[in-house]
Amino acid sequence: MGEGAMASTVTKNKKDSVDLFDQLTAADLMTSNPVSIRREASVAEAAVLFTDKAFSGAAVIDESGRPIGVLSCSDLLVHDREKSRTVGAPIDEPATLPADSELEDFGYQVVDVDRTTVSNVMTPMVFSVTPESSARRVMSDMVSFRVHRLFVVDKSGVLVGVISALDVVKGLLKASDSE
Repeated sequence: MGEGAMASTVTKNKKDSVDLFDQLTAADLMTSNPVSIRREASVAEAAVLFTDKAFSGAAVIDESGRPIGVLSCSDLLVHDREKSRTVGAPIDEPATLPADSELEDFGYQVVDVDRTTVSNVMTPMVFSVTPESSARRVMSDMVSFRVHRLFVVDKSGVLVGVISALDVVKGLLKASDSE
């Protein structure tokens, strides 16, 4: 077989891939009913959700189910780092409680409760597509915006799905295997 036969095979495969990118939609790639977090949830609740579900990020939604931001593990880590810089600062309170060591002697544990809400630490920007968007558009947006996930919203802006980079790979592999 000469070089010409090899080149036409490569061209044919490239064309097949191009068609696949345009035929598949965000609905084909997305995970439906994604886990999201309410904007008034605490960062502690978010940390529990992320660790229990092994998530690295989630959409932050308003009371209507519309995404208003994105919370990632990185956001939580930055918040934790910033918070730890301020712990131990002088407090202008009268010393009415026993020292921490005395409380521990009675079986108490002193906990610094963080009442910060998710809306205070989230990234207030959501990159989204519609279910009808092509796989090509999904991939292009992910690369252009340098994000690992896109959120899928319906015509009224309500969150209906999420597409991670892994979802794109799985979707393309599944579609190419079925041909």
